[in-house]
Amino acid sequence: MEEKRQTEIKKLKPGTYVLIDGDVYVVDRLQISKSGKHGSAKARIMVSGVFSDKKQTIVKPSDTMMDVPIIEKKTAQVIAVMGNIVQLMDLQDYSTFNVPMQETLKDLQSGDEVLIWKFGNNTIVKGKK
Repeated sequence: MEEKRQTEIKKLKPGTYVLIDGDVYVVDRLQISKSGKHGSAKARIMVSGVFSDKKQTIVKPSDTMMDVPIIEKKTAQVIAVMGNIVQLMDLQDYSTFNVPMQETLKDLQSGDEVLIWKFGNNTIVKGKK
């Protein structure tokens, strides 16, 4: 289940997570221009994908509402490492699932406990416990 809340763009800070077209992004940079004689202030947001390698720049009025995802953070145990796929077991409900292996976590072995982030159908291993 995807949980989210809304906030104005001008209240975002670098490191905040936002939803753009259903994908989760982290705010890298935020620039807000001053309001002018004929319009409201504009915000330029530079974002990077959390579950993908996408980068985007978005320009919108600074009082526009944006969705902020509520990312579920859980602990899982590594069951097996199969090439670039890791099979994990959730330590709360004991369900098993596969996720792609990140380049930074090549030293994972069976039995290791890891921190995972989930939002909707997306899951990523953030690090070893």
